[in-house]
Amino acid sequence: MLHDSFWTALADPHRRRIIGLLLERPRPVGEIVEACGLSQPSTSKHLKVLREAGLVHVDQEAQRRVYALDPAPIADLDAWLAPYRRLWNERLDALGRRLDQASDGTDADVGTDTDTDAKERPPSKD
Repeated sequence: MLHDSFWTALADPHRRRIIGLLLERPRPVGEIVEACGLSQPSTSKHLKVLREAGLVHVDQEAQRRVYALDPAPIADLDAWLAPYRRLWNERLDALGRRLDQASDGTDADVGTDTDTDAKERPPSKD
């Protein structure tokens, strides 16, 4: 289940950048600070929001804190998006078929209007 904290965490571009970095591999805080160009306190605040939203977890390695992406919330997001993805795929497939018909010349309704075409059509009732 996707909570409001999840959406709040994703709303910030810096946090999305951090998620992108962690998608590649787990990283210590110092690397995240350097890659994002933020101050250490600012980065820590963003990491706290991501941690509280369940998007990342932290492991202590000696003196370093290493952050890693938690895949479970991303899987939840993917499941939430699935019906919308199907809707768009169906519509894009229909558009593709329509464009294929137009390029094959099999659809008389697709093309550019000419003055002759416009005169032959009955007036619209709008």
